Amino acid sequence: MVKRINVNYFKQKKKANEKIVALTAYDAPTAKFAEEAGIELILVGDSLGMAVLGYDTTIPVTIEESIHHCCAVRRGAHGAFIVGDMPFMTYRLSIESTLKNAARYMQEAMVDAVKIEGGKEIADTIKMLVTAGVPVLGHIGLLPQSVKTAGGYKITGKTDLQAENLLEDALAVQEAGAFAVVLEGVTKDVAKHITEKLEIPTIGIGAGVFCDGQIQVVNDLLGLFTDFVPKHAKQYVNLGEKIKEAFESYHSDVTSSTFPTDKNSF
Repeated sequence: MVKRINVNYFKQKKKANEKIVALTAYDAPTAKFAEEAGIELILVGDSLGMAVLGYDTTIPVTIEESIHHCCAVRRGAHGAFIVGDMPFMTYRLSIESTLKNAARYMQEAMVDAVKIEGGKEIADTIKMLVTAGVPVLGHIGLLPQSVKTAGGYKITGKTDLQAENLLEDALAVQEAGAFAVVLEGVTKDVAKHITEKLEIPTIGIGAGVFCDGQIQVVNDLLGLFTDFVPKHAKQYVNLGEKIKEAFESYHSDVTSSTFPTDKNSF
C-alpha cells in the first residue's frame, strides 16, 4: 500500500517553510514519472483543453473529458495528491449540480480534491463543498475560465485596488475552508504579501518566487507546446523538436525499406 499525501501535508510544508512542487498532468505515464520525480501535487487542469484536446481556451472542456483524464492520472500516480480542475460552469449553476459534479470527481476519479476558480464571489461554494467532505484548492488572480469577460489573459495586482481585491479574495477563500490557493498571473510583490498574510499555502504560476509552492503546465516544461513559451514557464527540454525528428526518421526508414529489419521480424 502506498501512503497518500493529504491536506495536512501542505499545511505542514508551509509551517516548515518548505516549498511545494506541483505539476499538471493529463495521462497515466506522465503522472507516474511526476510522482517518481517527487512531485507532490498533480493537477489535472482544464488546461488539457489546449494542451491535449486542441481547443483554443479552457472553456469547451466538459466534465466527462476532465474526469476521463483524472482517472488516467490517478491510475498513474498512487501516492501523489491529485486535484481535479472543475470545468467552466460545473460549479456555478446550483448547489445540487455543484455537489453532484464534485462527488463524481471524488467517487469516479478518486481524486483527493477539486479546484475551482474565484474569490469572494465563490467563497460560499467552497464552504459548501468542504462541509460536504470535498477538499478544495482555490484559484485567484488570472482566471482562465473568465477569459471572455476579462477580455483576455491579464496580469493582476498592478494597482493598489487590484492588490486589495486579491488579498480580500485570498482571505475569503481561506476562511471558506480551502486547503491552499493558486495565485495565477499575480505580480510578485502582491503574491508575496498574500503569502505572508495567509495561513494556508499559496501555489504560484506566474506569481513570482515568494509563493509557498509552484505549479507549471507539463507541456510548457517539456517543450510540447510549440506556439510560444509563456514568460512564467521554463522549458527544461524541447521534446517537441525531438519527437518531430523521431517521426521524420521513422518516416524515412519506412519509405526507404530500412525498417523493419530481420531484427524486428518474427
